[in-house]
Amino acid sequence: MKGVMSFLSGAIMGGLVGATLALLFAPASGEQLRLQMQERADQIQQEVKQAAETRRIELEQQLAELRTPREAGGA
Repeated sequence: MKGVMSFLSGAIMGGLVGATLALLFAPASGEQLRLQMQERADQIQQEVKQAAETRRIELEQQLAELRTPREAGGA
């Protein structure tokens, strides 16, 4: 869980830094820039949701494996 939170924090911070740099160095008009920034924010949000969902599935699989009784006769 700590790794997921670290990832999400990094993604959010990266998005903020990227947005700030884009505003500082963008040759586009304000209206066009806002549209591009909104699209990029939506894209990042979808990527973060997908990464979180993938990790959730992985963790559920690991939990299911841990809950499965071990076969008898093993060392």
